[in-house]
Amino acid sequence: MALKITEECINCDVCEPVCPNEAIFFGTEIYVIDPLLCTECVGHHDEPQCLMLCPVESIEKDPECPEQLSELALKYQHLTGEPAALPPTKYLMAKE
Repeated sequence: MALKITEECINCDVCEPVCPNEAIFFGTEIYVIDPLLCTECVGHHDEPQCLMLCPVESIEKDPECPEQLSELALKYQHLTGEPAALPPTKYLMAKE
């Protein structure tokens, strides 16, 4: 499932530059994640970079955008034209 940034965001600008899909941008008051571009870093990294680096833990799974790992991999392929390298088994088990 895509990620979202909650109201706890402090606009520290840590998440936006690490997003490989450019899915994070500054919204009206806080940063926002475009669910059409968010692959939770599938295909790029073993785990979501924004989630790892957020100092206030304001990034969470978006229940309005449920996606399986296979769907995230297809989204990555659509965005890049490349097949996704899937994350380690530990991450896979948590997702599906």
